Amino acid sequence: MKKALLALLVLCMSFAVFAQGAQEAQQEQIKAVLLTDATGIDDKSFNAAAWRGILDFYGDNGTGRGVLYENITAQSSDDYVPNLKNAAEADWDLIITTGFTWADAVEQVAGLYPDQKFIIVDVDYLTQRDNLIQYIYEEEQGSYLVGVAAAEQAKADGIANPKFGFVGGVAGATITKFEIGYIEGVKSIYPEAEIVDFYVNDWGNPALAKTAAKSMYDQGVYCIFAAAGGSGLGVIAQAKEERLAGKNVWAIGVDSDQYADGIYADGKSAVLTSMLKMVENSTIDALKKVSENIWKGGVVTQNMANGGVGYAKTNSELKASAAAAADKAAEGILAGTIVVDKTYKAAQAKGIAPAGLGAIDD
Repeated sequence: MKKALLALLVLCMSFAVFAQGAQEAQQEQIKAVLLTDATGIDDKSFNAAAWRGILDFYGDNGTGRGVLYENITAQSSDDYVPNLKNAAEADWDLIITTGFTWADAVEQVAGLYPDQKFIIVDVDYLTQRDNLIQYIYEEEQGSYLVGVAAAEQAKADGIANPKFGFVGGVAGATITKFEIGYIEGVKSIYPEAEIVDFYVNDWGNPALAKTAAKSMYDQGVYCIFAAAGGSGLGVIAQAKEERLAGKNVWAIGVDSDQYADGIYADGKSAVLTSMLKMVENSTIDALKKVSENIWKGGVVTQNMANGGVGYAKTNSELKASAAAAADKAAEGILAGTIVVDKTYKAAQAKGIAPAGLGAIDD
């Protein structure tokens, strides 16, 4: 009798181990597709970060591409709805979209496929659905830090009246948060600093961004923060040329750490720092929710408190005083003693942001 009970116990334990292993294997086999705009996953910025999250989740350095996960690039916005519908008709457990330019298409298609799970990054205003998670970031917080760092760098360089530039991609509420945070960070150090900006109105036109950056540097701008997706690489390219020519100017990267993109000589990069927007956190979070069967539609906010935004310290030429000032500002944001505005209207009401910028709040 005892032997029979022992055998039954061993059998039950073996079944439990098998069931757990099967469950884990099933979780690992979920399938996800990332839909991007024409800049694709090689933009070294926003889309690249989303793709990095997928690779981190699967942990296979790309070997599962085409089987467990894939990227589909839209050639134009006309492809957004067809690409979403095609993905929803295919065998994907999760459809990932990046950027507010996808909002209208996701609003339309998510309603047509209630059993298909979707996420969108940079949007929090779509219809609340059980099958949709909207990830939003408080980009103004990280942007404030790079503004402080750039201004303190200028102070350490002994520049009395530095000018600061901003190059945006497509104007909208999301990019406005980048610009306003940056301006408020700069002006916390230099209240009278002159600010100039330019909007490319394209995520994939680095040539136009490069031309704009050259014009700014020629006007005496010390540092340009580019929040423009693939277009921002043009700003970095121009900053490299300026520094090769002996000019003391800088670029600031966005989303991913773009230090490597700014390298122009051995151990030298034109990217002083980067505003880190951990888009990979969103893709990893969503994939875990699907794999662990804890999915719940709604809005998820990523900010400094949960590691969603920050700034990079990769460049050894970033002054210790600049990093210390940015770190102190981060402490203030976390403590609530520093509150960074999200809108152009709010910053103007405080007399911080100048009139005539390209930023819009809609």
